[in-house]
Amino acid sequence: MSQQPRAEEVTDGDDELLAEERALAELDPAHATEHQLAGGAPRGLGWLLTIGGVLGLWASVMLVLSQQTLLRDPDAALACDVNPLIGCGKFILSWQASALGVPNALLGTIAFSVVTATGVALLGGGHLPRPYWLLLMAGSVLAAVTITWFQYQAFVELRGLCPYCLVVWAVTIPIVVNVLGRGLQGRHLPAPDGLRRFLVQDRALLITVWYAVVLLLIGVVFWDQWMLIL
Repeated sequence: MSQQPRAEEVTDGDDELLAEERALAELDPAHATEHQLAGGAPRGLGWLLTIGGVLGLWASVMLVLSQQTLLRDPDAALACDVNPLIGCGKFILSWQASALGVPNALLGTIAFSVVTATGVALLGGGHLPRPYWLLLMAGSVLAAVTITWFQYQAFVELRGLCPYCLVVWAVTIPIVVNVLGRGLQGRHLPAPDGLRRFLVQDRALLITVWYAVVLLLIGVVFWDQWMLIL
């Protein structure tokens, strides 16, 4: 009769596997652990999605409330209207705010609620099924396209900066980069090894460059308006 492995032997085997995974991760930061291959993710991504999702949800809700205020009283003074350059009033009343027929802020409320819930699930050690990861990655790409389009509208057409929109931009950028990086690292979507390594190992660089480009554009495009305010 075959003997069942003792609990101590199983524990030792698990510890050895974890140690091996840690060693591989130290040698190769783009290496996917068994936890990631099974649909999990590092706790850092869980925290990012949770905190970023809450901040994005707050900004979206504030935009919805601001829109309701203006619908009740078009002449109402909004707390987000700081000066001629920085304010959300003209954004809320623009056609761009409902480009898809539904207020962008309402869509943002739904999207960031999902992001927050996903972050909480990952923090709890949850394993997300591959279709969910694919939808999450597709949503990240869509989010990147959406904020880029709205940045163009803000810089070129509306000629202003919406404070709540800035919060959405600020949290969306790292969420997009990290979700795509971790999704490719977990092999949820096939990708060239070079791209996978770049998105995993150079996430901080990509986020920094993305932020820098947006800040540079804000400085250059609105230079004359900054001078008037200062």
